[in-house]
Amino acid sequence: MTKSDSNVVLRRLPIVVGSLGAVLLLINRFLTPELTESQARGDVVGVILSAVLILTGLIWQQVQPRSPDVVQLIGEEGFVLAADLPAAVKTELAWASHLLLTNTVTRSLVVFYQGKVLLRRGILGGKSEVTPGAILKRVLEKQQAIYLVALKVYPGRIEFDYLPENTQGVICQPIGDKGVLILGANAPRSYTKQDENWIAGIADKLAVTLQNLESEN
Repeated sequence: MTKSDSNVVLRRLPIVVGSLGAVLLLINRFLTPELTESQARGDVVGVILSAVLILTGLIWQQVQPRSPDVVQLIGEEGFVLAADLPAAVKTELAWASHLLLTNTVTRSLVVFYQGKVLLRRGILGGKSEVTPGAILKRVLEKQQAIYLVALKVYPGRIEFDYLPENTQGVICQPIGDKGVLILGANAPRSYTKQDENWIAGIADKLAVTLQNLESEN
C-alpha cells in the first residue's frame, strides 16, 4: 500500500483559497443591485489577489518536490549471519547493517562476498541464495556502484529475487573487488547523494575487515 503525499494539502491550498475568493466575488457582484465605485475598486483588488493565489498554487505544484511513494515491503523481518564467520566479523557486519537500516531508507540488505551470502537483514526476500546476474556481475567487474532508482522499470530486476518482491529502489555497492553490498529501499528515488557517500564509506570499512580475515586464513 502506498503512503499519501504529506504535502499535497499545502500545495493545493492557494488554489482552493484563490478559487473560493473568485467565486465569492462573482456571487457578491450578482447580488449587488447597484455597484459603487468603492466596491468596484474592491472587486478589482479581490480578483488580483485570487489570481495571485491560484498562480502561486500552480507554481507550487511544479516546484515543491513530492515525497516518494512508500510501500510496505513484502516479507518477514529477520537477521541472518553466516555461521562460520569469526565473532569480530559478525559484530562488524551487525554494526554496519544496523547503521544502514536506521540511518538511510534501506529496509532490506544483503552482503555478498566471494560467492557467498554473509548477511541478510531487514525485510527478507523469498530466496536466501544470491545468483549474480548482469547487474551484480558488472558491479564486481567495474567495482563501481549502481543505483537503480526505480527497480520496477528495469528489466534486470528479476535477478534481485533474494530481495522483497516489491522492493522499490536498489543500490549495489562494491565491497573491494570480491563482494557487493546490496541495499533495498521501500520507495523509489529515495537515496540522496549523502546516503550514497555514507553507504560507500561503510562498504569500504567492510572491505578492510573482510580482507584482513582472508589474510589471517
